[in-house]
Amino acid sequence: MNIKGKVHKYGANIDTDAIIPARYLNTSDACELARHCLEDLDRDFISKVQNGDIIVAEANFGCGSSREHAPVAIKAAGVSAVIASSFARIFYRNAINIGLPVIECPEAVEALSTGMVAEIDLEKGLVNVDGKDYQAKPYSEFVLQIIKAGGLMQLTKELIS
Repeated sequence: MNIKGKVHKYGANIDTDAIIPARYLNTSDACELARHCLEDLDRDFISKVQNGDIIVAEANFGCGSSREHAPVAIKAAGVSAVIASSFARIFYRNAINIGLPVIECPEAVEALSTGMVAEIDLEKGLVNVDGKDYQAKPYSEFVLQIIKAGGLMQLTKELIS
């Protein structure tokens, strides 16, 4: 599974409240959450992001509360993947569970900046930037199944039907 998209780069310690502010947690509607994705961090994000784009961030992306709303908002905004130097553990698992690829690759983060294009090979764990490959830890076969299915619930439905 390959992903290619334009980069929107941010700094370190982007918490779940910056991803989707708490004032919008009264809904679980993905489209509504998407309209407010990153608005307190980057007011123009939602007007700039296009389907397939990639968020790139420094260390500790998704820290803070365990709200599943954060990866839902990112995915619903059209983001195809998040590359970061590191992720908060619960955000990482929430993202995988909804089928949002998250790639931990500090070297790729260093090489990327806003507006660049990144290519990701999920099976090999490679991030390509300007023709140079950066190795991330590849996903297990089971995690790839979850992502390809669109999330854990979708995979479960496929497996029991």
